[in-house]
Amino acid sequence: MPSQASPVSGHASVAAPFTAIERLPEAELRLRQKRCREFLAETAPEAGGLLALGRTNVYYLTGTLASGLLWLPLEGQPVLLVRKGLARARLESPLERIVRFTSFKELPAIADDAGSPLPKTLAVDREGCSWAMAEMLASRLKGAAFADGDKAIALARMVKTPFEQERMRACGAIHARVFDEVLPSRLRPGMTERGLALCYVEASMRLGSDGLSRSRALGEEMHYGYASCGASGLYPTCYPGPLGCRGSHPAVPFLGSGDVVWEHGTPLAMDMGCSFAGYNTDRTQVYWAGKASSMPDSVRRAHDACIAILERALEKLKPGAIPSEVWLEARAQATSLGFAEGFMGMGEDQLAFLGHGIGLSLDERPALARGFAKPLEAGMCLAVEPKISLAGIGMLGLEHTYLVREGSPEPLTGRARAIICLD
Repeated sequence: MPSQASPVSGHASVAAPFTAIERLPEAELRLRQKRCREFLAETAPEAGGLLALGRTNVYYLTGTLASGLLWLPLEGQPVLLVRKGLARARLESPLERIVRFTSFKELPAIADDAGSPLPKTLAVDREGCSWAMAEMLASRLKGAAFADGDKAIALARMVKTPFEQERMRACGAIHARVFDEVLPSRLRPGMTERGLALCYVEASMRLGSDGLSRSRALGEEMHYGYASCGASGLYPTCYPGPLGCRGSHPAVPFLGSGDVVWEHGTPLAMDMGCSFAGYNTDRTQVYWAGKASSMPDSVRRAHDACIAILERALEKLKPGAIPSEVWLEARAQATSLGFAEGFMGMGEDQLAFLGHGIGLSLDERPALARGFAKPLEAGMCLAVEPKISLAGIGMLGLEHTYLVREGSPEPLTGRARAIICLD
């Protein structure tokens, strides 16, 4: 039986005339590849191109979350090599060269056939590659040398294109609506952390969230985030954020515990991610179980300090600012306000950062932390999260995601800063 025509001109036919949910515009794809090539020439001049192995990086540079890899030469035709899902990749990506492969041994011949032969030195995004995969790659490409490709692609992804900025705005709008409009009518003292978290999950997905949070670090994973009641917000955690969480189980230390109940006169800190069309925003909102008059002065002072630290940081969050300086000033401000000990965590879990880049992953560059000296640029998106731990009480503070631009940063996840009190 002859196969039906493919809906995508120039590509091999598929079993049925499927239509892609979205096809990345060619101009957007060319812009991303151009930026990556420019940074690669700057950061790894010895490399003749980038071999992208991490799936999120492959998506960024092709428009499809392919099971495979991308060969992006400094000059010449990029080639997407797919192990499974070839038809889907051809539906979703505007790349001209999308081919099937089964082994790294096929790479040289495929690159030659595309007119983009492999050079002696290739850059590789090592963060998206396991040790086993790296060893296999080296054994199959005998004689090849490998350079660091992570920095180039991180720098490219760090500044969002106008297309990406619209995705971030759409994601942030969902985030703001859930925290500010939906949850205040659904969260109540007496609910468990897990029940509170599920309120967020249900509301965000109904409003269009993807429900998936990706991390750049290999093996790092998280399901939405944390709902932490009272002192549960100080529970030790291995996750690289200041808020603690007992979690569902030692194997799944996220969302919240089914045994911890939100009691009157205690805070609930919800640090939840949101995603839309693959792009993430991050926000933390604190709710209080009771009337505002029942809130202790220590809680008010800690949260007000976090608001003051956020406001000072936002004054600095503009093109040309040095991320490490924003962090150092925030730490000094926390110390002057009397919260040096509990700022961004307690004891050995105290963290030395104020915020992080965000986009296709929750943990992108730059971080507002020591060592980040490259000036901020318009188009960067950062989640800024000043938080203060109070022994025996929990975690106070807030987090919002912002788009750096000329003048003041654009808030993507809403403008609410106060604790929301619920009876």
